[in-house]
Amino acid sequence: QVQLVESGGGLVQPGGSLRLSCAASGSISSSGDMGWYRQAPGKERELVAVITSTGNTNYLDSVKGRFTISRDNAKNTVYLQMNSLKPEDTAVYYCHAQITPIAWTGYIHYWGKGTLVTVSS
Repeated sequence: QVQLVESGGGLVQPGGSLRLSCAASGSISSSGDMGWYRQAPGKERELVAVITSTGNTNYLDSVKGRFTISRDNAKNTVYLQMNSLKPEDTAVYYCHAQITPIAWTGYIHYWGKGTLVTVSS
């Protein structure tokens, strides 16, 4: 059984920073792309940032230069450093990972339960 557990959300003032973490645990053989999505009230879920197993990254245009995604492969953990936060960044942030469980062939897509980020004064 593989689980993704997020942490680090909360309330922050505009211009502030938060760091999200997502740790994958369980019977993991390997992991591929890991990333963060978000869903604001009344909107569809969107990809915020993704990082490959070799460290290549891609970002939503509106967060480029403000957010940084990174990962620790030894810990099966992905991070999202969010700086210069804006009210429009308010959303539930979900962790996503492509993981190959032990004794399995190919990737399975796993999701965390989400962590709320609120940017407000």
